[in-house]
Formats: sequence, C-alpha cells, structure tokens
Amino acid sequence: MKTLIIAEKPDMGRTIAAVIEPKAANKRTHLVGQNHIITWAIGHLVGLAEPDRYDDKYKKWNLGDLPIIPEQFKLIPNARTKDQLAVIAELAKECDSLVNACDAGREGQLIFAYIQQHLRLRQPVKRLWISDLTAETIRSGFEGLKDGAAYENLTKAARARSEADWLIGMNGSRAFTTRHNELLSVGRVQTPVLALVYDRQILIEQFTSLKFYDIEASFDQQAASYKGMWQGERLTDPQKAEAIAAKVWGKTGKIASYEVKDTKEYPWKLYDLTLLQREANGKYGFSAKKTLDLAQALYEKHKVISYPRTNSNYVNDQNIGDMHRALDALRGTSYNDLVQGAEKRFVHKNNKSICNPSKVEDHHAILPTAKKAGSLSADEQKVYDLVVRRFLSHFYPAAEYKMHTVLTEVEGETFKTNVKQLLSLGWKVVYPDQKNAAAKGKKESDEAKDKSGKPGEDEKDAVAEIETDAPFSVDPESPVLCSDAQAKEKETQPPKPFTEGTLLKAMESAGKQVEDDELREAMKDSGLGTPATRAATIERLKNVGYIVMQGKRITITAKGRLAIELIRGAGVELLTSPEMTGQWERRLTDISRGQAADDAFMEKVKKFAALIVDKVRMQSPAAKQAFAAAEQPAKRGRGSRSGAAADEGGAGKRAASGRAPRGAAAGGTRSAGGGASAGGGYAAAQRGSAGASRSGAAASTAAAAQSRVRQPAGEAGAAPAPAAPQVIAACPRPGCGGGIFMGRRGYGCSHYKNGCSFVVWKTSFGKTLTDATVRTLIEKGKTSKLKLTDANGNEVSARIVLKDAATGALELET
Repeated sequence: MKTLIIAEKPDMGRTIAAVIEPKAANKRTHLVGQNHIITWAIGHLVGLAEPDRYDDKYKKWNLGDLPIIPEQFKLIPNARTKDQLAVIAELAKECDSLVNACDAGREGQLIFAYIQQHLRLRQPVKRLWISDLTAETIRSGFEGLKDGAAYENLTKAARARSEADWLIGMNGSRAFTTRHNELLSVGRVQTPVLALVYDRQILIEQFTSLKFYDIEASFDQQAASYKGMWQGERLTDPQKAEAIAAKVWGKTGKIASYEVKDTKEYPWKLYDLTLLQREANGKYGFSAKKTLDLAQALYEKHKVISYPRTNSNYVNDQNIGDMHRALDALRGTSYNDLVQGAEKRFVHKNNKSICNPSKVEDHHAILPTAKKAGSLSADEQKVYDLVVRRFLSHFYPAAEYKMHTVLTEVEGETFKTNVKQLLSLGWKVVYPDQKNAAAKGKKESDEAKDKSGKPGEDEKDAVAEIETDAPFSVDPESPVLCSDAQAKEKETQPPKPFTEGTLLKAMESAGKQVEDDELREAMKDSGLGTPATRAATIERLKNVGYIVMQGKRITITAKGRLAIELIRGAGVELLTSPEMTGQWERRLTDISRGQAADDAFMEKVKKFAALIVDKVRMQSPAAKQAFAAAEQPAKRGRGSRSGAAADEGGAGKRAASGRAPRGAAAGGTRSAGGGASAGGGYAAAQRGSAGASRSGAAASTAAAAQSRVRQPAGEAGAAPAPAAPQVIAACPRPGCGGGIFMGRRGYGCSHYKNGCSFVVWKTSFGKTLTDATVRTLIEKGKTSKLKLTDANGNEVSARIVLKDAATGALELET
C-alpha cells in the first residue's frame, strides 16, 4: 500500500509532489504517485463544535446556562471544505501510513491532529518538518522524517490553545452579550490587546502638555563650528531661558571636556515574523496581515524565502551553508553589486549575532532561499527586498564611527555636543537611506527601534547630536566663541497612538515597555499570541468594530472603550491583563516543550471561564443609551474561520430575547482573536471622547464602568428624543439606497443595521471634513485640492479620493 501525505494547502501539496513523485497523476483534489498519494487540507477542515452541538438549549443565549464547559470537546467539519475532508477519508483507506506535511508549527500540528481524530485514522504517522519549500529541503526533509509521536507535546499545546480560546470566547462573549443586550466579543488574546489600545488612548486624552525651553548655542573655534545644548534643570520660565541665552551670546568660552572614542555598529538582527511585520508597517504602511500574506506567498508560491511564521532571529549551524548558497544565488540579480561586495567570512557558526542554536526552536530566522525570484508583484517585491537586504547586511563588516563628546563652558553655563563621525559605512551600504543619512548629517528613524511613547521621553535628555561623514575635531586648549544662542520653546509630547507596528511590539512583550534586546528576547515566550496569530488578532479587533485605522494610527472606537470598561467593571480585570495572558502563552510554550502539563493548564482556564460568568451575573446591565451612543455605521465583522459572518445589526435584541446571533460565538479554530468569535460589529464613532477624563488604571476604569452600567435602563426613556440626523447625500454603495449622515466622529449610512459598511471619518488626513466636502467627495468621487497630512505625517496639497464606494475607504491624489 501507499503512504498518504497531507499538506496544509494545495500549493504546498503540489510542490512536495513535484519533488518526491514528479510523475504523479493529477486528480484535482490529490496526486497519485508510485509510492505516495499527496493531498491537502485547506486550512482548518475540522474545528471545535459550537455549544448547540452539546445541547439544543444552547441555541438560545441565556446567562443562566453558563458556563459551558464540555467534559470532552467535540469536533465538526467546516461546512465549506467538507468535500476535501471526504477526499482525505477515502484516500486514507488506500494507504497504510501517513505523513503530516502541514505547516511546521503549532497550528499546522493542530490541523492534522483534528483531521486524524475526526476521521479516526489509525495508521502510523511520520512528520515532515521543513523551513522552506525548495526541492533540496523537501528531499532532505523526507530523508529525515521523524515519528509523529515526537511531536505529541506540540499537539497537546495546540489543543490546549484551541480549547482555552473556545472556553474564554464562548463563555465571555455570551455572558457579556446577554447581560448587556449588545453583542460583545471577548477573547483570551484579543481582549488584553484591546486593553493596550484603550489604556494608551486614555493616557493620550489625559495628557497635559507643558511648555519648556531649550537653549541652543553655536560655537566657533578656528576651522571648527558646532552646536551645543544647555545642560541644566528643565526650564519652564521663558525669561530665565532668554537671560541665559543673552548671557552667553557673543562671549568667549572654553572646552571643559572633550572625549573621542571609536565605536562600531553591527547589522540588525535577522527577521522573525513580528519584526518583519513591524518594519513593513513602518516603511510601507502594510498591515500585519498584509505582510504575513505577502511573506506566505513568497514562501509557498514563489519559494524564495524560508518559513515566515517564525519567532527566531537566529539560525542553526547547518543553516550557514544554506546562507552561503543563497548569497551565490543572488549573483546576476538586481542585488549583484551588493553580492560582489559581500564576504562569506563574516557569516560563520561562531558569529553569535547570526548563529545561536539555543535561540532556535521550531524554525530559524527568515532567510532568502537559493531559488531566484521570478515575477513578483510590487508588494511582494517590497517584502522580499526587506528580507534580502537584512540577509545581505550580515555579509558586510560593522559600520565604524568616531564619537565626539564636547562640553563647552561659557560664563559658567555648560553646553553639550555629540558628534557621530562616520569612518566606514560597512553593512549600511546595503541600505541607501543609511548612506543618505550620513550625507545629510542626520539620523534616519528605524521603526524597529521606536520609542515607548512615554510622555516627555523625547525631551528628557537635551543634547545636540550631529551625524556627519566630514572630519571633526576641536582643540581643548583653545578658546571658543559663542556666535549665537537662542531659547527655543518646546512642548512635552503625549504618548503616540499605536500603529500596527508598535502594537505588534507591545504584543511581543505583553505590553511591557522593554527596550533591552536581551530582555525582549527572553520575553518572547510570554507575549500576547504568537507571531503566526498576532496579525489575525489585530484584524479581529477591526472586524468586530473595536478599533479603526486612521492612516497608520490605530484608534479605539466607542464600542471598544465600552467593552473594556464593562469587562473591568465586572471585576474580571485579569481578562484585560496583557501580562496575565502573556503568562498563559508562556505556559502553552512550556507544554509544547514537555515542561508543563496541559490538563493542569486547562483546569485553570475552566475555573477562570466560570469566574467570568459569576462576575458578569452580579453586574448590573448597561444602560441602553450607552450602546445607542456607541452605534455608528462601519464594517461588518466576520467570525473566526469556522464561524459564519455575524450581522450585528439588532444582535443585542436577539440576544435579549434568547436567540443567539448567527455565528456570534463560533468555536473557530485558529481564532483570529485568541478567543472564540463573537460576531461582527459597528465601528462606533458617534460616542466621541467619552471616558477622556478616566484614568487608565484598572481601578478607576472599573469604577467608571460600574457607574455607567448601574444606571436604571428605564431612564433612557426619560431623555428627550434625539433629532433625526440630516442626510447630506445618497449612499454611494451600489444597491444600498440609504442616506449619508454625520455622527459625532464620522459620516455613515442610515442603512448600517442592514449591513451597509460605508463610513468616512470626520477627521481624515489631518483635516476635519465638512458636510460640503463629504458631499462633493461622494457625488464627484474626489475633493478639490486641500492642505492635508499624508500617512508619513508630511503636509501635502492633494485631493481626497473615494477609493471604495462600498466601504468609504479614502486615498490621496497629489
């Protein structure tokens, strides 16, 4: 009999067949070779069953029926792909052994395990574990197949992740939804990520800007000219600042201290998925999901990079030869000039910044393969270029600098200057912007080294720093003339809103502000989600209407705010705790390593799910007007992979009457929010900045939420009826027939409860739009030229164009 090979996706299956069974007959759903039959899953063919599969009573959402804690979890085929599952079942009857060729990671392990369990496959299993899809790697992988039992701990961790998400998502979503008569999505990972965004927003809203004054002086000494910043306590009195500037201007001073030291900067770490997503977001504005999709295409379709869903920035000893071969393969390509300057001697097994087997588990860092890139799309080329340049940089020497530190003293006042003098670009020749930076005499910002966003961080150490490739020196024995001095007014800055790049960084360290690279590395196992699931978590928060994108910035909606306040107000702050959830993720990692028991972990999850229900049961229902204020047209969300799309329009009413919103808590495998799906949602824009005065601390947000939800629901009827919104234009969405009106934060469609997703934010591209502007945008498709701010924060003169009439997506036309 033959061996049945089950790949995760069709492209992977066909690629494997081309290597081990090149003459295999193509049967559309599988390929038949001499010794092997190769077929595939299509993502998750099987998932955890929804509650009504355990008992019909769960078809109605009832707080009294919670918690739902199955003794044994049931599996159910995905209705959309059940035909492929049937194919696997039939093929398995013809084979006496199996090969699990799904993605080499936790989720790939789960896909195979659920298929094996549901179909009751009893054949012995071997595991194909490879990091790229080149022919050489596939052949090598089949020569080194391991027994499936070697991955049993990984399977346990995968099952525990899936079941934990089901328990928290199903019970949390049903409890909060039925208690507050509004569809509220809750998840093991998505909720603490939302809490990160909420707390950052509260800090921004509470921030009070303070004016202060820096004093910058210009100094001349023979042929040398340089600037220095006054050193002392922060000045808030403009008269004192002006007095110091006047005191030193035109006076002669001395060099109090002059230090010069040679320094080296080594190449940045190789990419793991999260770092690649962060940099693609910073440089190109790509969402985390888009970068993952592009990287997956480069891996699966084009086979030009290694497995992208990795959490490692290092390689193993055996990968060094692969790196050398990949370098050779880049000869004759657009990277040929850089390859000519590269030296293999820098990439060796004793270079611990590259080769560190102790920091490589499932997969090594993302690398280009020895396969030449053919026809890539423009966006695929951008991600490929990031990977290739990061790879090439390690074949170059360190960049070398002289660091000059000058303390200049004038009239008893001290000024500090740092000059970074470039001696050799080294690896930075790989990055054109780095070469330009030196030429321009300034630093280029690197998204991977973003600030933590703490108030005032950028201003706390005022030092004039100059980067130059010109020679620099001063004579410590010669006098210095202060040729100019100015007091410059500055303001402390609030924390920056999250971008997808900075949110990924926060997720990686469970919300802790960690700048030390070694400590960040140590925390990878206790981050929020995994590199493979973080993008899906962010997408999930968008889909359920908890966050929206404004350019690159992530903004929490009124509904997202209310969700966090109600959760904290119920007394289950741990559900919003990034650190707590990060520890859960670490425990899952320990299970995969055989260092922790899955049953002990699941017992804790079950107790926590029951605690959530108990706490919510004691909570007073939220006032009706709280959600009425939060409603605003937006995207309809989609459930997890196995859940049907949920129409949240009227979902609160259905939940109140006991009827479950369709797909509202699907027990989705590989759930996009670390929890079971709780359906779609409005991008609540009307509520404005309610909560702006609340503290970001858990105690005060909990108190604020309790204050809100304890209002008698009947009081809503005592309020005067709001005036009907004024329609400014017909909805441009084809076939909609609704009217566009202005909410507090955006323009949406009157048919949003029927599923219209059209919305235009009132503040777009740095400008507050008027009714007339939006009317012109809808009726003519674009505005006249306006003074706007682009995605990079630059002021531009451009038109706003209605990119998508179905959703209200906008773009700039310069």
